[in-house]
Amino acid sequence: MNKINKVYVIAASIALMFSMKSNAQIVKAEIRATGLTCSMCSNAINKQLKTLPEVVKVETDLNTNTFTVTLTEGNTLSPKVFKEKVEKAGFFIGTLVLTAKPETITQSTYILVNNNTANGTEIQFQVVDKGYVTEKEFKKLSKSYKNVETYASNNEDDFHIKILN
Repeated sequence: MNKINKVYVIAASIALMFSMKSNAQIVKAEIRATGLTCSMCSNAINKQLKTLPEVVKVETDLNTNTFTVTLTEGNTLSPKVFKEKVEKAGFFIGTLVLTAKPETITQSTYILVNNNTANGTEIQFQVVDKGYVTEKEFKKLSKSYKNVETYASNNEDDFHIKILN
């Protein structure tokens, strides 16, 4: 293959890579918030979540302080966005369970802490890092995941996950 053909093949490959729509995406987020005392509290979180253009709808269960967020197809959101929005409203995440395409967890930012495997067209997983579970739960999990080197480092761009289905 001559030099011009090599350059053409490389350029075409790069163009194809960037034009392909990624299947790695979060479809739904279930957020249980802590610290809520009234419907006005939940309203503050609801408003923050709805500021994300990728949000299709937010359903609120006041009995469990759970917010179910449905997202647009093709979004590139990470768990960090949900944490930031809940905290901006003045509250904290007690649990964050995400439903996503299986390809999503193959990204380098996701670190699997259990041995479950992803089956099906969508998977459910819980983010188990500090800030995504209660403080009490994090202390318990720190003991359970002491053999996972990266768990204690609290790198905000890595997400330790536990597959639920």
